[in-house]
Amino acid sequence: MTEGDPMADEAQSTTGDGAETDTAPPAEPELSYEEAREELDGVVRRLESGGLTLKESLALWERGEQLARTCEQWLEGARAKLAVALEENTPQNNGGNDHSTPF
Repeated sequence: MTEGDPMADEAQSTTGDGAETDTAPPAEPELSYEEAREELDGVVRRLESGGLTLKESLALWERGEQLARTCEQWLEGARAKLAVALEENTPQNNGGNDHSTPF
């Protein structure tokens, strides 16, 4: 383990006998779509404003990629639910009752 490296500290744990084992850092609580989108918007604004070091820019870019993946997962889930709902409401799947006609 590297001293002074917080990432190395987080990625190590000890077993009952005191031996160190590699483990993944604890997962961040899942953000809602709106939370992820709002944070992503802030990341983009900070990157566009400039004045950051290369290290800061790369860290923000990586965070932005994570947030974009989170948003995409939410959108994919919504698309899948919508597809199922639309499929269930087609005339051949609801006994021929076309509820899209008002009368």
